[in-house]
Amino acid sequence: MAYSTTKHWQVARFILIFTILASACQNQESSQTEKSDNTVKLKAQTNIKQQEFGNMPDGTTAMLYTLRNGQGMEVKITNYGGTITHWTAPDKEGKYEDVVLGFDSLSAYLTSSPYLGCIIGRYGNRIAKGKFTLEGQTYTLAVNNGENHLHGGIKGFDKVLWEATPLDGEEPALKLTYLSKDGEEGYPGNLQVEVTYRLQKDNALRIDYQATTDKTTVVNLTNHTYFNLLGHTEGDILGHELMLNASTFLPVDRTMIPTGELRAVKGTVFDFTQSTPIGAGINDTKDEQIRFGMGYDHSWVLNPPTEKEELNLVGKVLEPKSGRVLEVFTTEPAVQFYTGNFLNGNIIGKRGVAYKQRYGFCLETQHYPDSPNQKNFPSTVLKPNETYQTSTLYRFSVNSSTAK
Repeated sequence: MAYSTTKHWQVARFILIFTILASACQNQESSQTEKSDNTVKLKAQTNIKQQEFGNMPDGTTAMLYTLRNGQGMEVKITNYGGTITHWTAPDKEGKYEDVVLGFDSLSAYLTSSPYLGCIIGRYGNRIAKGKFTLEGQTYTLAVNNGENHLHGGIKGFDKVLWEATPLDGEEPALKLTYLSKDGEEGYPGNLQVEVTYRLQKDNALRIDYQATTDKTTVVNLTNHTYFNLLGHTEGDILGHELMLNASTFLPVDRTMIPTGELRAVKGTVFDFTQSTPIGAGINDTKDEQIRFGMGYDHSWVLNPPTEKEELNLVGKVLEPKSGRVLEVFTTEPAVQFYTGNFLNGNIIGKRGVAYKQRYGFCLETQHYPDSPNQKNFPSTVLKPNETYQTSTLYRFSVNSSTAK
């Protein structure tokens, strides 16, 4: 009996020890799982951050959002104007530089920005004499560029505070929304707009635009980022080599309104069908179009895509010294190539740099300028129960074979 009692005690002791060890292992595994989950969450949360950027005149706060991908590229965007303020890209030696023009503070954007990096709307580019007729009614817009309407007017989409929603993850994104009310800047209809910036794993920034209206209106949205692939502190962009997938462009009159002609680029300084330095023909004042624009400030009509791709190739820019390459793709029919002709050194940008003439270039994907007044141009009319949708992608890479 004593032996049996001892045996049972030993068995009970073994069961107790086993239970304690099993429980400890389970707790440790649970702790490790929880720690692992927290690590995953923490890792996901490092791809986007936000901070205050400054106060608007009415006291509301603008925010600055930093998107970062696994390659180390960073894009900073403020919800004031949906503006890209900073964008880093690697050169052929792996060195990251900020390759867009911009300011370090909100106050500078409020007082002196020539559309640096912002969303343009309702209508990107020019509308002749600030007027157009739609469904029998004539609408009068602000005249803010000589005798014409430019980039949405006095207070376009570049000068409003957008509602921002950060979307974290492996490819961080920022969704911006804005309600442009009926009659704003003279345009008809309550226009609900959504723009999403997504920083992809392949060092591309994709911009998706969407809009709906409750009254027939016109819409032509774009982004107005100024690029300098040497780095925004490094001078002009005349040595950049540009290829555009376009065999025709839109000549303009003296006020920069398209004449309606689609002119072949062949044999002119507007021919970028082969990679050509931007500065090669930019000062050719024998060309009337160069004189009118003080350089390049024109729309190129993109060639139709050769394959059934979602996005059509706009063009490619190579900066030979750094080896940086920028490729642009879009669903839009045209691109406005602008070479910072009106920058004059009076604007002081990031790191105290005076942005002089041709310190940056823009590739603004869009419909044609003045389309509401030109029946032969692709329509920019948006009706109720329709959805405006367009996308553009800017992708960076490196050409390591370029000379030092």
